[in-house]
Amino acid sequence: MRSPNFIILYVDSPEASGAFYAQMLGRQPVESSPTFVMFVLDSGFKLGLWSRHTVEPAAAAAGGGAEIVFALDTPAAVDATHAEWDGRGLEILQAPTDMDFGRSFVALDPDGHRLRVYCLDEAATARP
Repeated sequence: MRSPNFIILYVDSPEASGAFYAQMLGRQPVESSPTFVMFVLDSGFKLGLWSRHTVEPAAAAAGGGAEIVFALDTPAAVDATHAEWDGRGLEILQAPTDMDFGRSFVALDPDGHRLRVYCLDEAATARP
């Protein structure tokens, strides 16, 4: 079976978004040009940032229609990440909240793409 290993976000400025994600991910991109930036994560998964002005065929979608999700080990780590990102000036769409699956918050990247951080509540997900 084929498994996805790459996601591309359409962004206004790949260079600016690349700087944002370099700080967010704690790593530099493996490829960078004025129209495209790519990161390779430890798992091998790739994140591409493509200029919405040059992608072909043209893309009509804007940010916010999907989420990049970051799983953390503890609810305290979720709260600490929220405090860090809020302190960096990221727009917070949802403050840390206990949801049916665990503790979570949502922030936005510079292009309005949703970034969800969560810690799975094993007890909550085991309920019938």
